[in-house]
Amino acid sequence: MSGHSKWHNIREKKSKVDAVKGKAFTKIAREIMMAARQGGGNPEANFRLRLALIKAKEVNMPKDNIERAIQKGSGQGSEEGYEEMLYEGYGPGGVAVLMEIATDNRNRTAGDLRSLFSKHGGNLGESGCVAWMFEKKGILYFDSETTNEDELLSAALEAGALDLKKDGETLEVYTLPSDFEKVKKELEGKKFIPSSYELTMVPQSSITLNRQAAGQLIKLLNILEEHEDVQKVHSNFEIEDALLEELVSS
Repeated sequence: MSGHSKWHNIREKKSKVDAVKGKAFTKIAREIMMAARQGGGNPEANFRLRLALIKAKEVNMPKDNIERAIQKGSGQGSEEGYEEMLYEGYGPGGVAVLMEIATDNRNRTAGDLRSLFSKHGGNLGESGCVAWMFEKKGILYFDSETTNEDELLSAALEAGALDLKKDGETLEVYTLPSDFEKVKKELEGKKFIPSSYELTMVPQSSITLNRQAAGQLIKLLNILEEHEDVQKVHSNFEIEDALLEELVSS
């Protein structure tokens, strides 16, 4: 069954494709602005900003764009009036859908999302309807073919990680958000270098979907992630890896 690693990898690949078209820059710029607003414009003292800058570099975001976003967020430039919030709903098959939003017009965003859910077999819900199903955690991803699982587990637990799970060819190390940077540094110090990592919302339980519902859901999730106000989408679905790849590529 597919877990966070498969969907995470698909999103990572999509982000790089979008970057070629310049579509990824807008969302990353907003994340940089929000991070700078929350914790200041110095990445050495702002872990969230450091993560956003890493993402910006991965997609070759121009340096001027990065600096402009930091200035806007930290009050050194004309800041755009974006606010962060969560929108929640139900997708096909009754799966929970949780969206991280950065918008300058919540009424417009709510109307857009309500319409997208309605057109693709879901419905936008009230605040709190699905957020309780998710927990914020850090995840570090490692290639299971090149990483010794037992040694990684021992090192991760010693560093303060919560758990290690294997999902196909990927090993996932889970941490509390407050311990994420510490665990990452200690693992890297022991030569366990993650292929990628993120702070994300992890579902406490999952729903297995049939082919029809899964196809509808993947379309909905892809369309939601295309929306400029949606920074990230989380869901609690599970389907076979091969079917997920087939649906995403179709």
